[in-house]
Amino acid sequence: KNVPHWLMHARMDEDMMGFSDTIFPAFLFCMGMSVSFAIQNRYKKGDNTLQVVAHIFWRTVALIAMGLFSLNSGGIEGGLSHQWFSILMVIGFFLTWEVYPKAEGTKKTLFTAMKTAGVLLLAFLVIYKDMNGKPFQISWWGILGLIGWTYAVCAGIYLFTRESLRKNAIAWFVVVLLAVISHSDLIPGEYGSRIILLPFIPSDWTLHAFGMSGVLTSLLMQRYADRERPGRFIGMLCALGVGMLVLALVSHPFWIISKIQATPTWLFYCLAMFFPLFGFFYWLTDVKGKTNWFDIIKPAGTATLTCYIIPYIWYA
Repeated sequence: KNVPHWLMHARMDEDMMGFSDTIFPAFLFCMGMSVSFAIQNRYKKGDNTLQVVAHIFWRTVALIAMGLFSLNSGGIEGGLSHQWFSILMVIGFFLTWEVYPKAEGTKKTLFTAMKTAGVLLLAFLVIYKDMNGKPFQISWWGILGLIGWTYAVCAGIYLFTRESLRKNAIAWFVVVLLAVISHSDLIPGEYGSRIILLPFIPSDWTLHAFGMSGVLTSLLMQRYADRERPGRFIGMLCALGVGMLVLALVSHPFWIISKIQATPTWLFYCLAMFFPLFGFFYWLTDVKGKTNWFDIIKPAGTATLTCYIIPYIWYA
């Protein structure tokens, strides 16, 4: 109530982008930036490719599962209220996917028991919901599920492209192109467009384009960022921003600006902001050393998933 319209999400058929419509894609952009660093660090720690793939797989499963649970928390009948379902769901999340410290003996047994209890609790909630409400279903993936799919695609691509800037730039261009193609009729159905576009991947590639934009930015930073001469790297990001703005203006006559529809126009306008904005924050923190300005929000940056889940308990 009394919230300015520009702060809110736009309706599905509304040709605009509120501030809230930029938060999710900005998170995907940042997540994409973390992919290259995370995978590089795993290899530096001695993990082989099979171990890295397994890590990506289980991270993806966790995010998709949490997205589906959060989506299915309503429609409960019988003795367990929606509020208690949400609380038990979050407890199950923490018990199952908590990053437990390495331990031996009794502590290791305890941590294993806690993880097992979390899995059993989540399994109970699925069975309970099937018996006492609307069956557990996939109507859409939920925010966490969409993050999981985007993470899987971006991390999977990076396993092939690795630190090669050229290969990642090509991959980024292809994913952006797929996002445009999926919202148009450039490839008729009789030519196998549904196979090319992989219909089981949600969002018609638009969300993955945000993630791959982050991957590309992280590699540009690793190669060109220089605190003594930051102009080159920041200039590249500003040039990318201008390019995205041009694409946004060109695409607007064909698609409205819509987060809900995940249109290419929304993608391009967001990237037109994200590329230069990251350049600004790089200049402010790495070049000027003002990282302490953001200490107040540091916990939210280091425990992002926890911050996202807390409202499920708060509003219960």
